[in-house]
Order: sequence, then C-alpha cells, then structure tokens
Amino acid sequence: MQNTHAMLFAAGLGTRLRPLTNDRPKALVELNGKTLLERAILHLKSFGIQTIVINIHHFGAKVLDFLAAHNNFGCTIHISDEREQLLETGGGLQKAAPLLGKQPFIVYNTDVISNLDIKAMYQAHLAQGALATLAVRNRDTSRYLLFNEQLELCGWENINTKEQKIVRGSQFPLNPFAFSGIHVIEPKLFDLMEQKGKFSITTTYLRLAKTERILAYPHNDDYWYDLGKPERLEKASNFLNNLNRT
Repeated sequence: MQNTHAMLFAAGLGTRLRPLTNDRPKALVELNGKTLLERAILHLKSFGIQTIVINIHHFGAKVLDFLAAHNNFGCTIHISDEREQLLETGGGLQKAAPLLGKQPFIVYNTDVISNLDIKAMYQAHLAQGALATLAVRNRDTSRYLLFNEQLELCGWENINTKEQKIVRGSQFPLNPFAFSGIHVIEPKLFDLMEQKGKFSITTTYLRLAKTERILAYPHNDDYWYDLGKPERLEKASNFLNNLNRT
C-alpha cells in the first residue's frame, strides 16, 4: 500500500479528555507511553502506508513540533491546517482534498485504536466498487448507521432522541451498526460534496446513500477502543497491558 494516502483526524478539541488536554491536543495524549498520534501513524505504516495527511487545530504547533522531533516517523506527512477554523469531519476532508491524491484513501480517527486489518478492508472496498466503505461494529452507542442485507447504507438513528433518517428504500428491518471512525473513500466523493466550511461527513454520506453505494465493513472480531474519555483511555490501557502479557 505504499502509494495509498491516508488522513488522520487530529484536530479535535478533546474537551471530554480534560484535564489531559488542557495543555496539549488530544492526539498528543499518551496511552501506555505512546501518544495517540504515534500509535495511529505506526498502525498505518505497518500496512505500508507512507504518505499521511494530518489536520491540526487545538495546540497545532505542538503537533508540528512532535512530528519534527520524530522525523515524521519516516513517512511523508502533509499538514492540513485548520487553526483558523475547526471544520469537523466533512469540512476537514474537503480542505485536505488537494493533499490526498487520485486513488482511494484511508481516513482514520486518531482517538481510536484497533487491530483492524486496513489492507483487507481496502481490498474489500476496491472489489465492491463503493464510493466509501465504513468500518463498523456491533456495540452499544447512542447513534447508529443503518444498513440493509447487502450492507448498503440506508439511514441513521439516535436511540436517545428517537430521531431516525431513512434515506434509501429497503426491506426492513435494517441492521444497526456503530461506526468505528475508519473509512476508505474514493476521491470522487469531493465532486459530490455540496456543503462548504464546517460540516459532518455523516450528513454527506446520508445524502449520497440515496444514489451511491456506501458500504459497511463489519469487524467484530478485532479489538477496538474509543479513547475520547479518561475512563476509556484507562480501559484501553488495561487491555493493552493484558495483551502484552499473553
């Protein structure tokens, strides 16, 4: 995957991780002695990915200094600078578009860790001709993406507010999956975006799901942790410690 580009979302404010993010970006919070950013870069690099785009906002200069101090971990790294305005996932992707090349690319949230086989997911994406392929799991959350039996995105629901959006006609019931924060995307997506500035990629996916194939990639057999809160960071730390003992 040497010619494959990846984007790491590292611009978030990390408000749920305070006080750990009072003096650093979420991406530079440490998990068992390694920053989340380093873990994400090394995971991508383990699959041969050498070109990585990283967006920055909160304490952005500290991310730049960290990368320089580690010689970009031997990768070619491009920075998408959102220090003037945080653009969320859709706007952040749109701003980074010129840096992401002409081939399908990986998008990865810095605040998750997983042993997901990115190469296998990428190959599945290529084989199925989707506009985007989303890593998903069966897990408890408040917001779910809804897929049909062909694993095509058909809608979204918030189980707390009971809000539901069905965007693609389908047989029922639909299958609810929680998104893992890892996608494979075709560059064609940028031509289909209608919003500008700050917006969520989920709204774009739901609009395009009416006419485009946006597919689920279930990975229930992998480990996966969201590191957005201190208690989740502690849980992941304990898991990794136990993993290293076995």
